[in-house]
Amino acid sequence: MSMTDPVADLLTRIRNAQRAGLEELTLPASKLKLRVCEVLREEGFIREVAAKEGGTQGTLTVILKYDSDKRPAISDIKRQSKPGLRRYVRHTEIPKVMNGLGIAILSTSKGVLVDREARKQHLGGELIATVW
Repeated sequence: MSMTDPVADLLTRIRNAQRAGLEELTLPASKLKLRVCEVLREEGFIREVAAKEGGTQGTLTVILKYDSDKRPAISDIKRQSKPGLRRYVRHTEIPKVMNGLGIAILSTSKGVLVDREARKQHLGGELIATVW
C-alpha cells in the first residue's frame, strides 16, 4: 500500500509519540524524512535520529526530547505544504513562527533548510512544516 504524504505521516507519528510520552520512535525511512529529522535535531526539538539500512526501505529511529517535568520539546508541529496544495514561498515571504521562537522547515534548491538559514542565503522553496 502506498502512502500519499509520507512527511505528514512522519510529523503525525512524532506528535502522537510525544503525546503518549514515548522515548523512541521507529518509522520507514526516506531521504527527505531523514533530513527533516536532522533539522529538528540541529534545532534542539529532538534528541537523536539514526537511519538503519535493511529491508526494502530501511528505518529511521527518532529519540524524542523532553524537559525535566516530562513535557515534550515540541509544543506543536504542523504540515504546511500538502500534496494537493503545495505552498511555495520566496525568501522574503518565509513566515516567522511564534515571532522567532519556532522554526519553519523549507525544501530549497540547496536542500532542506530551517527558515533562518534560507533567509540568510536568499533562498525560497516549498514550506514543508512549522514547529514550535
